[in-house]
Amino acid sequence: MDISKKKQPFPINQGLRKYLRKYGREDSIAITYEDMLRWNDSAPVYDANGENTLWESVIYDMALQDEILLGLKEIYAELKTGGDTGIISHLSVGQIDYCLFGNSNPFRIKIVNKLNDHHDYFYIKKADASRVYGLELEHILSPNRIDYMVDGNTLVEAHIAGIPGDQFMNHYMDSPNFYPTGMAKEFVKFNERCFVMLLGDMRSYNYVVAITPDFDKEQYRVRPIDFDQTAYEGRKNHYLPQYYKENNKIIDFCIQLLTPETVEQYRYEERTLMKRRYKLALARLNRLLDSMLYQELSTPEKIASLAADLNAYHNTKRFSKYKHMGRILKSHLSLMLGKPKPKKLSGKSNYKDKRRQSH
Repeated sequence: MDISKKKQPFPINQGLRKYLRKYGREDSIAITYEDMLRWNDSAPVYDANGENTLWESVIYDMALQDEILLGLKEIYAELKTGGDTGIISHLSVGQIDYCLFGNSNPFRIKIVNKLNDHHDYFYIKKADASRVYGLELEHILSPNRIDYMVDGNTLVEAHIAGIPGDQFMNHYMDSPNFYPTGMAKEFVKFNERCFVMLLGDMRSYNYVVAITPDFDKEQYRVRPIDFDQTAYEGRKNHYLPQYYKENNKIIDFCIQLLTPETVEQYRYEERTLMKRRYKLALARLNRLLDSMLYQELSTPEKIASLAADLNAYHNTKRFSKYKHMGRILKSHLSLMLGKPKPKKLSGKSNYKDKRRQSH
């Protein structure tokens, strides 16, 4: 699938700033993204198999190091405890990594609890309006809660735990505990959530799979970890994970295990849950969407292309008049969450045909 290789960041506008302040997402932090860029040496980070991860472990000059390390512990305290600095004394910074790949070039900070050696991570990134909107939509409309905060042009995100999608497909799906039907159901629901929220580029390395042991089988939750291409791409299929070849291994057993009736049932279930969350957070969501109406998030060409695709999908002409992605998303959300219960279907699953048409 032909998607944008490098997306430009979009600055946060005044409306979104006001929203972030109102809902406690904006805070003053000790270290900015620009401060983090002042490292003077690095070494590549390799995985357990000796493969280069495209992350670099960075080192700071001694004159700067103490300030950076203390600032990072203060940020972690703010993120996790609302600024209780009493926890800082038993925290240490285990490692600071810088990512060479992707749009946001994040720093990944490993925080270690010196009392029990437990460790956690958080990320410092360049603030991008697309990503912030994606994080907020995920927090409000999905079953997942998201911890993050913004200060100026710096974005701090808590770590989202789980097995990266590509590693899950390559290694975990062959384990004796793997429950294919449960994963197929969850992937259909994940696919629907992404489309409703216009979250793009959900290739296998842009989401993780969280596993919860149950009394008789495992439960799965697919969680996106990359929100850079929220309401950015110009084709409808870019917002449907089923169309990415990197996800084919999961799509294959969705085809084998799920009938069209079952797929439509799961899609409807997910939209019903999203609609309930929508109603519960209606005032907050409307403020978010209103701040998005005139925010620049994409190019005119992509906006026009997506409008044409969604006109065809929803059998309407309303999207043709929209010149901003925010208006497209607001209208698309309303239409998707207002869909009636699907009629009964018959025949084989259409996932396979749709996937092949996209290549």
